[in-house]
Formats: sequence, C-alpha cells, structure tokens
Amino acid sequence: MSLSMLLPPKGLADFLADWPAEPCVYERGPTALDSIVTVRSLHEWIDTGCVPAAEVAVMKAGPSNREAFQTGGRTDPVKLRKLYANGHTIRLGNLQRVIPAFASMAKDIQRETGYSNYVHAFLTPAGEQGLLHHWDQQMALIVQIAGAKTWQLWRPVHEAPMREYQESFRVWQPDFIPAWEASGPDLSIDLEAGQTLVLPRGWVHNSHALDQAEDSAHLTYAIRERTPLWLAEQLVARAIEEPEFRRVILPQDLKGPALTDRLGETAQALVKFLGGLDLDEFAGLVREAAVHELEYTT
Repeated sequence: MSLSMLLPPKGLADFLADWPAEPCVYERGPTALDSIVTVRSLHEWIDTGCVPAAEVAVMKAGPSNREAFQTGGRTDPVKLRKLYANGHTIRLGNLQRVIPAFASMAKDIQRETGYSNYVHAFLTPAGEQGLLHHWDQQMALIVQIAGAKTWQLWRPVHEAPMREYQESFRVWQPDFIPAWEASGPDLSIDLEAGQTLVLPRGWVHNSHALDQAEDSAHLTYAIRERTPLWLAEQLVARAIEEPEFRRVILPQDLKGPALTDRLGETAQALVKFLGGLDLDEFAGLVREAAVHELEYTT
C-alpha cells in the first residue's frame, strides 16, 4: 500500500477506519518513500529547472509569486536558486505529474481510498516562512523529509469546506489573522524529519521555520475526499442518457412563473429517473469513477 509509505501501521489503520477529524502526528519511520525522494533530489529539481513553471511557486510570508523565477515562460533554475537563498519558500507542485514514482504512488493511493490525490514539495530556508494562515478543502498528510517546521493550528472556521464552498480565499476576512494571533493557536506542533502530520480539511494552519536552525523540506499529500455531493453528481450525470433531460428549454421559460414550472417538472422527472436506477449496477460505475477520476469541482 502506498499509504504505508506515509504512515506507520497504527496510523494507517486509524486513517482509513476513522478518517480523523483532529490533527495527529505519527512517527513514520523508514519506508520506501526514502528511496523516492531525498533533500538532494528536491534541490536537483530546483537546480535543473525540470519542474514546469506552471507547477512552481515561490513565497515569503505571503502569497505566491509565479513570475519571479521564470525566463521565457519556463522555470529558470538560477532565478529559483537566488530566491531560495534570499529566504523564499519553493513549492514544487503536482510531482505526480512529472515524477513516475510519485505518479505510481498517486494511483495506488486512489485505488486504496477511492480518492484522487496530489503531492507538493515545500522547501523553506531556516528562519523563514512561506505561506501565511489559511485552510484547505481536503485532508492532507504532511510528511517531513528534513529539518523541522512549526505548525500552528486553529479549529475550523467553517465545517467541512470544499473547493466551491467556503474555500479560504473565497470567504476571507481581513480580521481573521489578527484574531487568530490574539487568541493563540489551539495546537502547535514542531514536525520533525521522519514524522507525518495528519491535517484534516478546514483546520487553519500557519506553518513556518522561523525558529529553526536548519532548512525544512516536506511533502504535502492532498487527499481529495469524496462526499455525498459527489455521489449526487454521479447520479445526476447519468440523466444525460434520457432524451427528456436533453430537450431545449425555451428562452421564455427561463423567467417568471414558467421557470418555476420548468423547475418543478424537472425535479419530478429527476426523482422518477433516480427511482428507476439499478443501484447495484450503478455502484460499479461509481466505483470505477472513484478510482480513475482525477479532478472534480467539489
């Protein structure tokens, strides 16, 4: 199991059985992951410029800058190295798209969980910080490769955020950070090399290496959780096979009382359609989508 490269046996059992709602740290111990990625290989990706520019970001105590490291639209390793030397965090994104071993891991994790996933690498110089406070809309496994990083954590502002619902940048308020800093974190973790932090979606995090004497390198495995809304999307999508759902709605029916009538008719038709589905047969199709579908909006 590829997840066993990221978590010890107990952590893996907890992860799959309970899907933790609280952050927790596990001692990962040596695994096959150590032969896939090292600090040296991460720095080779910086120095060769092999990671596509669209998958690279640099940040220093603020939002990412996607142009400072480019020349002619491509990753410029000289610029990238200079930014790192000046205290910028380097994010090498979606390594499962460019590194075969990570691609295999991503596929295995999707087969194990039914969830698509991706992996980013973050390199932060000692005494520096990349991104500031924010929350994510999916479960994350933070795998510390080298050095240490402090993770200040606050309980979710919104329950179970999603990409199209209560994502942090969509609902951001300028008083968030001052309020969090005034109250102090609910939890603070110094994540060390060989450890994995399980970070549930929605938890506010402010990670930094400000108090560290060594550079930090970690991987973030983002696990895109399936939800009942995803199942509903799968169910409704099948309706396209029925002609009545493909008929034109006239322009004059997209306003006033006629629109209300069309909505009612469609709702009734959808209920009838869903009631006629063979759910045992459909479950096989949904499982196939779960282990192969890479992107979705929610």
